[in-house]
Amino acid sequence: MSSQAPVQARTPRELIEWWPVLLGLLALLIPTIFGLFNGIWQSEEQAHGPLILLVVLYLLWEKRQFILEPHKQTSPIIGWLSLIFGLLIYAVGRSQDIVLFEVGAFIPVLAGVLLITRGILALKQLWFPLFFILFMIPLPGFIVDGLTGPLKQHISQIAESVLYSAGYPIARSGVTINIGQYQLLVADACSGLHSMFSLSALGLLYLYLVQHKSWWRSGIIIASILPLAFFANIVRVMTLILVTYHFGDEAGQGFIHGAAGILLFVVALVGLFALDSLVGLIWKKFV
Repeated sequence: MSSQAPVQARTPRELIEWWPVLLGLLALLIPTIFGLFNGIWQSEEQAHGPLILLVVLYLLWEKRQFILEPHKQTSPIIGWLSLIFGLLIYAVGRSQDIVLFEVGAFIPVLAGVLLITRGILALKQLWFPLFFILFMIPLPGFIVDGLTGPLKQHISQIAESVLYSAGYPIARSGVTINIGQYQLLVADACSGLHSMFSLSALGLLYLYLVQHKSWWRSGIIIASILPLAFFANIVRVMTLILVTYHFGDEAGQGFIHGAAGILLFVVALVGLFALDSLVGLIWKKFV
């Protein structure tokens, strides 16, 4: 209650002070968001982008007292260096159509604005919303190309081994799976790389919101995010294989194919929450 009163009292004056800053940020943000909505955000792999943007805006709003309330100890030199660097990166990304630079530039730009106007204490309070902007940036092509192939191979191998042990007539050649009369190709989208990226964002957001006091507990959860996402993607691929085998190719490629993506997130999130609860119980017992 005490932290809200100064914000309400100073809001009109502080908003007037922030108008030039807000106009400048909107001049950068609006063209970028418009381009993303008409570009990569239309793809299935980057469909999480608008949600990440909403989360960033919400987190900034939740911490607005550190934006509106002035601080005496600002850091103008470091702030201006960060701001100028961010603007240069933005100009290169915008002019050369490099989304990595164009979107990533908002991190040093916002950090610079905070350092100039509110100081290092405000930046420490708002570090996570700025960090979370990273998940709006699509993975670089060399990372996608380098990881997609091995992930598809491992997923295909594990799915074949599990279903073969369960008695299904299944065989594999590379990333091509034959089960019964059907032949399925584990495509790039089934590698789960982009799903791992999205689930990493959700996992880190979950940890930020729950604010565990134990660094060990948070570390265990962070380390488990990618393995859980990998396991969930195996469940997704096996589900599609079994649906195709029992109900035909049309069923496997229809509505259920899209629903399998939702299943992936459900399995991963349930696994994350269950692991967090288990770690919490163990931690209370031994600490």
